[in-house]
Amino acid sequence: MYEWIVALHIVSFVSWMAMLFYLPRLFIYHVENRDNSGFIGVVKVQEEKLYKYIGVPALWLTLLSGASLLMQNSGLFGTGGWLHLKLTLVALLVAYHFSLGHFRKQLLEDRCTKSSKFFRYYNEVPTILLIVIVIMVIVKPF
Repeated sequence: MYEWIVALHIVSFVSWMAMLFYLPRLFIYHVENRDNSGFIGVVKVQEEKLYKYIGVPALWLTLLSGASLLMQNSGLFGTGGWLHLKLTLVALLVAYHFSLGHFRKQLLEDRCTKSSKFFRYYNEVPTILLIVIVIMVIVKPF
């Protein structure tokens, strides 16, 4: 059963990361086209569907499958600091996820004051976290 949960964890994590990568890109398009109401209407629908129907379920599946893996193999906590750092970075990804929900709501209500440049930089956060998380899981440097 453990391998099936690992597979679920990887698939849900990839799905979650896809949302974390793409939603800020939609925010960039949204901010850069504020004057095009037809386009903004379409982008608002895309933002909602991506966040609610892909991002939220993928987040919960990732967290639940990860917790299940840790419960089945609690000895991992004694294998070094890599797991503690990985879990800290996952907590940062969760916070990032909910920050995207906050910005999505502001954009939906036409009250977001962030620039496209802000979202271009903000879009790099999950990439940096992903790189370090993968290194922690594969290399286990400490």
